[in-house]
Amino acid sequence: MSAVRTTRTVLAAALVAGLTATALATPALAAAPAPAKAKQDHAATQQALRAAVDAGVPGAVAQARDGKRSWTGTAGVRKGDDRYRVGSITKTFVATVLLQLQAEGRIDLDDPVEKWLPGVVQGNGHDGRKITVRQLLNHTSGVYSVTSDAGFQEKVFGPGFLEHRYDRWTPRQLVGIAMTHAPDFAPGTSWNYSNTNYVLAGMVIEKVTGRPYGKAVENRIIKPLKLRATSVPGTDVRMPKPSSPAYSKLYTDPNAQVHDVSKLSPTLAYAAGEMISDSNDLQTFYRALLKGKLLPKAELREMTTTIPISPELPGAGYGLGLMKQKLSCGKEVWGHGGGIHGSSSDAQVTRDGSHSIALNFNADWTGDSLPVLEAEFCGVVPKK
Repeated sequence: MSAVRTTRTVLAAALVAGLTATALATPALAAAPAPAKAKQDHAATQQALRAAVDAGVPGAVAQARDGKRSWTGTAGVRKGDDRYRVGSITKTFVATVLLQLQAEGRIDLDDPVEKWLPGVVQGNGHDGRKITVRQLLNHTSGVYSVTSDAGFQEKVFGPGFLEHRYDRWTPRQLVGIAMTHAPDFAPGTSWNYSNTNYVLAGMVIEKVTGRPYGKAVENRIIKPLKLRATSVPGTDVRMPKPSSPAYSKLYTDPNAQVHDVSKLSPTLAYAAGEMISDSNDLQTFYRALLKGKLLPKAELREMTTTIPISPELPGAGYGLGLMKQKLSCGKEVWGHGGGIHGSSSDAQVTRDGSHSIALNFNADWTGDSLPVLEAEFCGVVPKK
C-alpha cells in the first residue's frame, strides 16, 4: 500500500475509486495503440525502462524469461537483483494458499466469511453471513476498501505518513475502519477492487491453520519454490539487501518534495500487500502457478475463472487473486500488479507459463508498467 500514482485508464480509475493514489494497485490495463515493433531481443523492453526513467522514475528494473532464456534490464540507479516491496502481488500468494487449503478439504471457498470470522464483517450494511470467501478473492464481496477511507489515506499515504510510518496496525483495526462505511454493493452483484477483501482473506488463513498467514505462504510457496529473495516481513520495517531506495512525494502535488520511504511498518498492508520479492522470484512463482505446480487442476481452473471488470476492456478479467489482460498484439497474459510506498511492480506470464516478465519502479507518483509489457510481449517500441 503506498501512494502509487493514479493509473491513467478508465479501468484503473474504477479499481481505485475514491483514492487519491493507487494503493496496493492492480496492473494498469489499457487498449494500446497499434505501434511500431522491434526485434524480439528485449531492445524494446530496455527502451521502455529508459523511457520510464526519462519521465521521472528514479530507477527501473525488469527481468524476462522466454523459454529457457533470461534477460535482465535496468535504467536509472538500480541493480538487476534488487529486492522490492511488491504490494498487491501479495494477493496472488494469499489466494494460492486458500485454494491449496480447499484442495485439502480444510475449507470451501463457498463458505460464508462468518463461519471463519464470526462477528468480524458486520456494521453499516456489511454482513459476513452473506459473503463467501470466494467473493473476497475475486472482489465481488462489496466490502468497502480500507484504503478508500479519508482518514486512513491522510495518515498512511499522505503527509501523516512521516509521523506514522512505524505504527503497527492489526488486521481487526483495518477491517474495523472499513466497517464504518457502507458496502459498495450487495455481495455478488458487481465487482470492485477492495484491499479489505484480502485483509479478511489473510485472517481466514490464520483461522484455518492456527498460524500467521505468512507462515502458510512461507511453508507452502516460498520454501518449496526456493524463493530466496521473497519474504513476508510482518513487523520488520527494514528492506533486505540488495535493494534500492523507494521514493514518494506523499502528496497529490506533482511538485512536492520527494521522500525516502523505504522503511515502513508492513502491518499497514498485511495480507493485501506486505510482501517483498525480486523479479527472478516473482517469475518463478507465476510460472510455477500457471503450469500447475502449486495447485491441482480443479483449483487452478477456479483461480483462472475470471469476472469481467470493464465493458470497455472485454479481454480483461479478475479471477481469484489473478488477473488476465489482452495486449495490443492479441497476446493474453496473467499476473498481478502492486503498488506500495515508493514502489510500483508488475509480474505477468503467458497462460502456458513459457514467457514472463517482472518489473519494478522505485517511485509512486510516476511510471506505467503497460509500455514495458507491450514492449516485452508484443515488441512495441515506446514513443519518444
